[in-house]
Amino acid sequence: MRTSPPARTVSRRGVLRAGLAGAGTLLATGPLAACASPAASSGASSLKVWDLFQGGDGMLMDEMIADVSSGPDGFSVDRTILEWGSAYYTKLAMSSAGGRASDVAVMHLSRLAGYAPGGLLDPFDLDVLAEFGVTERDFTPAIWRRAHYDGTLYAIPLDTHPFITFYNPEIAEQAGLIDPATGLLATLDSPEALIAASEAMAEVTGDTGIFFGHVTDSSQNWRQFLALYSQTGAEFRLPDGGHAEIDRDAAVRVISFLQELYDGRTNPGHLNTESSLAGFMGGRGGMLMAGEWEMPTLRESGVPLGAVPYPTVFGTPASYADSHSYVLPRQERPDEERRREAHRYVAEIIKRSMTWATAGHIPAYQPVIAEPAYAELQPQSSYASAAETAVLDPENWFAGAGSTFQNSMSQPIQAALLGNASAEATADLMIREADDFLQQSNPVA
Repeated sequence: MRTSPPARTVSRRGVLRAGLAGAGTLLATGPLAACASPAASSGASSLKVWDLFQGGDGMLMDEMIADVSSGPDGFSVDRTILEWGSAYYTKLAMSSAGGRASDVAVMHLSRLAGYAPGGLLDPFDLDVLAEFGVTERDFTPAIWRRAHYDGTLYAIPLDTHPFITFYNPEIAEQAGLIDPATGLLATLDSPEALIAASEAMAEVTGDTGIFFGHVTDSSQNWRQFLALYSQTGAEFRLPDGGHAEIDRDAAVRVISFLQELYDGRTNPGHLNTESSLAGFMGGRGGMLMAGEWEMPTLRESGVPLGAVPYPTVFGTPASYADSHSYVLPRQERPDEERRREAHRYVAEIIKRSMTWATAGHIPAYQPVIAEPAYAELQPQSSYASAAETAVLDPENWFAGAGSTFQNSMSQPIQAALLGNASAEATADLMIREADDFLQQSNPVA
C-alpha cells in the first residue's frame, strides 16, 4: 500500500481566516439541508458526504447516490447539501480543523492549493483506488495533474466544466459557418476569423453576433481572459513569496482583442449574464460565450442549440475550466475500514457520471466518455475535447472558484469592455492586484 504523508495540524482560528481570505466575506446560511438516498440512514454507519449541488444538479446527484446505494453492496449515505460560495468552503475548513469533518466532500479543483498544504485534507490511497477500478489513465493529464499537490493525490475529479461557445445552428447555417464535414460550427482559428463570424451572424439576425454577459459578474471576464491568455502560450504564474509572473504584452493583446470583439457594434459589451442568456434564447444572436452549466437553461428554452469548445484564436488550444472533485476532509483518527469505504464510494459515483453528463458537465472518468451512449449526447459530446486542454486558475491558496481573486481580475476587464480603461492600464492593474495578493500570507501555511 502506498502510504501518505502525515497531515499537518492547524488551528481553528487560522482555518477561519483561510476560508474568508479565499472567498471574501462569510455568507449567512440557515440550517444545513440534509438528504439521503432511499437506502440511507443517519446512523453512525452511514457514510457522511458533503456537497454543494442544488437544483437540477442536486437531483442528478440524488439519482447517482440512489444508484450506488441499491443492492447488497450498496452504501448507506448521509448527504448534506451546503450553500455554494464562501459559506461552503469555510464550513469545510472549520469541520476539518475541528474534528467534525464528513467522510467525503466535494471541492472545486481550483481551490485545492488553499486546503491541501494546510493539512485540511487527507490524501487518497492510489492502491485502494486501483482495487476499485480508478487509476491515473482514467483521467485527462490536465485534470489529473491538478488533482495533486506537491506530488500527492488529494482529489478525484467528477467532471470538467469548461467555458465554451454555444451557437444557434440555424443562424450559423444561414451565415455559412457550419462545417459540412462535421456538421458543427466551423473552426475559427484567428481573432479575425471570430470577428468575421460574429459579423456574419449579426447580418443574419439583424441584431447581434455574439452574446457575452459579464457586468457585475465576479468571474466571467476572468474565465474568458485566462482562456485567451493561455492560448497565446503565456503562463499566468503566482509563485509564493515572489511577484506575479504575467506576460504583460500577452495580457494587453488579449484585452485589446476583447475590446474589439465586444465593441458594441455587432456584439454588446455591457450585458450581464441574464440579459445575454435572454438575448441568445430569443434568437437575437448566433453565439453565446458562457459556461457549459448554462446548457439546461438553454435547452429548456427550446432555442436551436449547438456547442463547441471556445475557439482557439491565438494558436495554442486552451479552454478555461474547473472541476467538481471529491476530497477526503482531514480526520483526527481515521477509521481504516470507513476510509476504504470512502474510496469505494468515490469510485462508484464517478463511474456513474453518464447521469451527471446530462446536465452538460464533461465526465472526468474517461471510460464514461468512451461509451457509445456519450457520443449520442448532444451537444455535450461536441465540446468534450475541452477537457483535454483545460486551464484552471493559477495554483495558489487565494485563487479558485468563488474567490476574491477572480473578482479582482474580472473587474478591471469589465471597465475595459465598458470603454472606461485602456488595455494597457487594465493589464497593469491586474498585475498590481495579483502582486497585492502575493503579499498576503497563507493563514494555514
